[in-house]
Amino acid sequence: MKRIKLLDKEFGLSIPASDLKKAIWQIAEKINHDLKDKNPLMVCILNGSFMFSADLMKLIEFPCQISFVKFASYEGMGTTGKVKQLIGFNEELKGRTIVLLEDIVDTGITIENSIQQLKDLGAKDVHVATLLFKPEAYKKDLRLDYVGLEIPNEFIVGYGLDYNGFGRNLPDIYSVIE
Repeated sequence: MKRIKLLDKEFGLSIPASDLKKAIWQIAEKINHDLKDKNPLMVCILNGSFMFSADLMKLIEFPCQISFVKFASYEGMGTTGKVKQLIGFNEELKGRTIVLLEDIVDTGITIENSIQQLKDLGAKDVHVATLLFKPEAYKKDLRLDYVGLEIPNEFIVGYGLDYNGFGRNLPDIYSVIE
């Protein structure tokens, strides 16, 4: 097992880059089928989903726009339970089809907050595309339209996900070794 160390924690290889690429391709295929005539605005939730969003956008086969928002809800290895908006929505959203691009959905707090903001701003339809989903941690009753991989409720880093700012650059995903 490939291991890495970030700050004071050790991590073991959990999901290789090849599995991530396959999951992204499958999400893109579904979006290309479902939304080709909807003129969607893709909304990348920073910082974690920047790699997923970039790779997914390369596979979208119809004209679309992308925008970026930034929220904070984690400190260290845990969620604070509160979502703080750091960069908000800038585009006209009224009547638009929106696809939220998220790296990971665990508790669902960030997604719930984002969907509500989009609805309040007049979005017609809001879809959620997440590379990773932790069903054991999920506390909401929101539909996730496009899910790449379901994973255990472990703390992970890599491919955009971080531990105190480190590990986002890794092409694979690693889980913490307790």
